[in-house]
Amino acid sequence: MNESRPSGARRALLGALGLAALGAPWLLRAESAARPVRLILPVGVGSGVDTIVRSAGPALNAAFGASVVIENQPGAGGIVGTTALVRSTADGTNLGVVSNNHVIFPSVYKSVPFDPIADITPISVIGTTPLLVVVNPAKLPQGNVQDLVAALRAKPDAYNYASSGNGTILHLAAEMFLQQAGLRIRHIPYKGVGPMVTDLISGQVDLGVLSLPSILPHLQSGALKAIGVGGASRSAAIPDIPTIAEQGLPDYHVEGWFALVGPKGLPPTAISRAYQAFGKAYADPEVRKAMAVQGNAIVMKNPADTAAYFRSEMAKYAAIVKAARLEPQ
Repeated sequence: MNESRPSGARRALLGALGLAALGAPWLLRAESAARPVRLILPVGVGSGVDTIVRSAGPALNAAFGASVVIENQPGAGGIVGTTALVRSTADGTNLGVVSNNHVIFPSVYKSVPFDPIADITPISVIGTTPLLVVVNPAKLPQGNVQDLVAALRAKPDAYNYASSGNGTILHLAAEMFLQQAGLRIRHIPYKGVGPMVTDLISGQVDLGVLSLPSILPHLQSGALKAIGVGGASRSAAIPDIPTIAEQGLPDYHVEGWFALVGPKGLPPTAISRAYQAFGKAYADPEVRKAMAVQGNAIVMKNPADTAAYFRSEMAKYAAIVKAARLEPQ
């Protein structure tokens, strides 16, 4: 029987096509890994989380092996940006960095368009950042907690305090301070940290609680004055500023944190890639140096520990909201 056999050139071509077919899934994975990563920040430019993430921008590009596009979507204390994240495609190219506000939402809003636990994939708590009670020195020149409390108490209707929005961590941290000091002054909520800082510097508002990275240059220039640090210990970046607890309010302990999350249903391979990339980026010596200068501490938690941390933090802030008698909005 006369059987047709492919020529040598044809056999080579068929072999190449076969290898390409076998390798197609690998090629697709490689192409996917190289796609840009969209990193949603539910905060404005210049806020603490924004400063922290942008400091690691080049290192994140290198760690992912792809462009990391930072996208600010502020509004409603972080709800706008987080809603965009939870509605995005869960393929590893859409990630977000959230802060304390993420687990506060259920306690301060009657309705939130997402579940802060069930509708996200927790990847890693990245680190913590100091929160400080700060004042406009032209309006309130007092240098410590006792003198500030005395001045506010002497003129209860003369002063106000700013926050980055109703129910945000900066609002609750200020409320904690006022409650523990036995004070009541008017609250002025802003849509983000940037406008809040601008009006603090100009004297439109008198005091507030802010993260160290968002105001460090203004402390150094004298435009704002720090009364005390909210954490359990002083910040290495500003060691001369005592804690609030040291100054007569021993139960005042609050600090900011920032964490990497993805939409619900993120595949394990995408979780691993993001966790490893952020771990590598924030271990970079230059990034570590920038974090130390800003006063941040890098404390990477694995996905399981991050999920547990979110739950415990949610319970803590629910208790704070209840103690402050804040009605859900």
